[in-house]
Amino acid sequence: MGLGTRAVIFDVGNVLFHWDRHAIYERLIEDDQALRAFVDDVVSLDWHAQHDLGVSFAETSAELRARFPQHAALIDLYGPRFNDSLQREVPGVVAILESLDAAGVPLFAITNFHDDFFAAFRASRPDVFGRFRDIVVSGEEKLIKPDPAIYTLALDRFGVAAEDAVFIDDSAANIDAANALGITGLLFTDAATLRADLAKLGLSA
Repeated sequence: MGLGTRAVIFDVGNVLFHWDRHAIYERLIEDDQALRAFVDDVVSLDWHAQHDLGVSFAETSAELRARFPQHAALIDLYGPRFNDSLQREVPGVVAILESLDAAGVPLFAITNFHDDFFAAFRASRPDVFGRFRDIVVSGEEKLIKPDPAIYTLALDRFGVAAEDAVFIDDSAANIDAANALGITGLLFTDAATLRADLAKLGLSA
């Protein structure tokens, strides 16, 4: 980046798009209590976290089917239907992205996401992801936020100095890790607050 140029780095899930794993199964499991139990106890967050580190869905689903054979058919749908968990935009944030892009601000992303899942989702929304110059995906790199190594890798690949980077994420731990490296971290809560925070940094959106 040139002197004085700020680059903005976005998280994806729960910043640009709401992430809700229940949406994968809500048309398949009609009872709300059964739906919550299946998502919380079978396709749990701990199980899902393996994908962010790049473990293949073929491997994770085989392990899960062995533990829960009665749910094998539903487990098999998790990967093919994963995009269903990200169908709702977070209100107002894509408009901010578009404004920054129109102003010539360099845009990047760092996301904890399985590489295969992300490839399919990225292809479904070229209007959004086409605005980024580069995106670091945890599943490709086998590194996840808040590991400092993923930020260091991203800055090197983006060609951005830490002091020139603004990073937006909904996780306080991820923001703390970015701040520790000299990146300006903005904890995301909603679009209005983000717009105000960016304006304080001289980035009108």
